[in-house]
Parts: sequence; C-alpha cells; structure tokens
Amino acid sequence: MNEISQRRRRFRAVPVRYIIPNLVTLLALCMGLTAIRFAVEGVFEIAVLAVIAAAILDGLDGRLARALRGTSRFGAELDSLADFVDFGVAPGLILYLWSLQGVKSLGWFAALVFAMACALRLARFNVMSDDPHTPAWHAHFFTGMPAPAGALVALLPLYLHLSVLAIPMTRGLIPFEIAYLLFVSFLMASRIPHFSGKKIGRIPREYVVFVLAGIAMLALLLVMFPMEVLALLTLGYLATIPLAIRRFKQFEAESPQNSGNIVRIEGTNSQG
Repeated sequence: MNEISQRRRRFRAVPVRYIIPNLVTLLALCMGLTAIRFAVEGVFEIAVLAVIAAAILDGLDGRLARALRGTSRFGAELDSLADFVDFGVAPGLILYLWSLQGVKSLGWFAALVFAMACALRLARFNVMSDDPHTPAWHAHFFTGMPAPAGALVALLPLYLHLSVLAIPMTRGLIPFEIAYLLFVSFLMASRIPHFSGKKIGRIPREYVVFVLAGIAMLALLLVMFPMEVLALLTLGYLATIPLAIRRFKQFEAESPQNSGNIVRIEGTNSQG
C-alpha cells in the first residue's frame, strides 16, 4: 500500500495555475539567453531589447503566480536561477563583448564582479523573504538595487552609444564604464534601500485618464526612441535613490522599535 500511495503522489496532476507562471519564467530565461546570442553576433540593439523583454516577463511571472494562487517553492527557485542568467550573466557579457574586452582582463573582472553582485543580491532575497519579524513598512523598499533594475541601469553606456547621441566607446572611456559598472554592482550588493513601487495604492478616478494617456505615450516613445527613453528612465531611476534613502530613514525614525536590518518583503516567485 505504501508503494502504491507513493506512486500516486509522484504522478498526481499539477494544476495549470502552477504551470503558467513557470512557463513565463522560462520564456524570460530564453530572452536572456537570446540576448547573449545576439551580443556574440554583434547585434547589440537586439541584445538590449531581449534583456528588456526578460525584465518585463520577470515582472509578470510573480504577479501571475499570486493572481492565480500558483506560488510555489519550485517557482521561486526557478525564478531566481533565471534572474541570475537574465540580469547577471547576460548584461555582463553584453558589455564585455561590446567594449570591455578592449582592456582584456580588467574588463572581464568588471563583468565578473557584476555577475557576482547579482548572485549575492538574489541569494540575500531568498534568505530574507521569509523573515517573520520584518516591519510592514519595509515592504515599500527593496534591499539594494533589484536585479532587473541593476541590469537595465548597467546598460546605460550602451543606450547612449545606440541613441541619437551615438557616443563612441573609445579606449579612453572604458575605465569610466568599468567604474560605472562597479558602482552599479555595489548598489546591487549593498543594503541601500530602493523604492519597490509594489505598495502603490489605487489611482484616484479623476486621474485614471491622465495615467493611461501617460503610459500610452511612454510606450509609443519607447517603440520610436527605445535607447533614448531607456537612458532617460535610467537617469531618473538613479535620481530616486537618495529620495528612497531619505524616506526609509523617516519610516525608521517613526518606528524606532523596528529599526535594524533593511529587508525586503515580496511574494514568492518574484525576484526584484
């Protein structure tokens, strides 16, 4: 009887609601690997767009899992592994193949540091996400720069090169690119708070039309001028970091009994 029951548990049906989010995660992984392929072929614009697609899909899988009540430990682990490839390995290889290989080992060192910072960021999330003693207001913040944001921010030099500015990445500018990549790596591995945006409340009815119009215009601009818009969004995101630190300290001052380590609360199967 025990063997029969074990076989039934082994082959029992898996609800579709568990499969759909994991399929989205696998599709995001495919986008990250596709980005590496096009970077190897020297088609860097498509490589960048593939990373953007991976980031969008990464934002969807966790939300789908929560909406369908299909969160699982398997999905969380799969998402973490996919994020490391999509936002740690792919951007580092793209930047190395584009310009960092011009300084050989030093450029490879920067790419390795970025990948390691992403791995540390994701590992810390896996450890801290189940902390039951975290104050509720910590959910307004990420601990360190999220992995998808770190990948998109790290590609800023490539955005500027592919934009109308067409800034050439000469050998003299590569040290500045390396310094910038190491700075982004530090932001990812650090405990500096960043706005999460996951606790944004409902939009007042009178502003719905304006919000929809703004999103539509942003989408159109992103299609027409992708690199220029990505560069502006990256600079805007970097400008929010001091604001996030200030806001975090305000929350901390209002709740002195809850002060301590910065942690991050998110749903399962979602790696920021």
